[in-house]
Amino acid sequence: MLLVTGGAGFIGSNVVAALNQAGRSDVVVCDLLGSDGKWRNLAKRQLVDIVPPAELEGWLKGRKLDAMIHLGAISETTATDGDLVIETNFRLSMRLLDWCTANAVPFIYASSAATYGDGADGFDDDSSLPALKKLRPMNLYGWSKHLFDLAVAERVARGDRLPPQWAGLKFFNVFGPNEYHKGSMMSVLARRFDEVKAGRVVQLFKSHREGIADGDQRRDFIYVDDVVRVVMWLLATPSVSGLFNVGTGKARSFKDLMLAAYAALGKSPNIEYIDMPEAIRGSYQYFTQSKVDRLHRAGYNGGFTTLEDAVKAYVGDYLDRPDRFR
Repeated sequence: MLLVTGGAGFIGSNVVAALNQAGRSDVVVCDLLGSDGKWRNLAKRQLVDIVPPAELEGWLKGRKLDAMIHLGAISETTATDGDLVIETNFRLSMRLLDWCTANAVPFIYASSAATYGDGADGFDDDSSLPALKKLRPMNLYGWSKHLFDLAVAERVARGDRLPPQWAGLKFFNVFGPNEYHKGSMMSVLARRFDEVKAGRVVQLFKSHREGIADGDQRRDFIYVDDVVRVVMWLLATPSVSGLFNVGTGKARSFKDLMLAAYAALGKSPNIEYIDMPEAIRGSYQYFTQSKVDRLHRAGYNGGFTTLEDAVKAYVGDYLDRPDRFR
């Protein structure tokens, strides 16, 4: 069996879809479905079991797994409950790492580009302890992910026993189908799509930094299909371990993202720029761009979808259809 924690979530449900499409029906999801329709992310899937997180450690006793894909987390960058975030994102991850080590099970886990903080020192996925210790995440979520990266790096540095394969993935700005339950954490494209289609004005933030135009704040936007390909490649390449950025390596602006959406619908752009709220101006990132050299050197050659092609696929295959779910 394969276990996907967070398997009903955005990236997790897309990984589960890819596993099913690859002929794997022996997939177990660990997640909470809640009452907000999150089950729809899995409605087209075949599964062996859906295990609530509180029951996971008991469920694992005596089990054999081909691999654990650990994507479950409190992923809101605005989360404030430190105890809950650390228990969920750090301490549970440590226990799962220990289980995979003891049972010789490959362990692929989600880190985050949020570990890089404001990006002042770049976005190099150097997994050495000295490099990691220089990072200063700007929010609780990023810090919780960073703590786990540090713990893994410490074990590597000491030569401690680890799972036969371990891989941490620093996801950048992922967008695509099945993100609809994420509310304010959805991509700007998903949040604004109905406005774009209806011809209503779409609001983006003004720039409050000299030399950067309104709407030209840039992110490394990566389509979820590309993220899934990296995960599937790792599952098929058990000799590869390490901490890797997962982005396109090319920063694009929020304006570019919305212009691509208008183009995908054949509509004329209607964008206006509004002041960024004072509360976030001091911590707002104006630029993220992954370095993906290590992923390429490890042997990954799956490529990345251009922003325009990704937006066209997302709009045409999902957002502009009655059924938006994969």
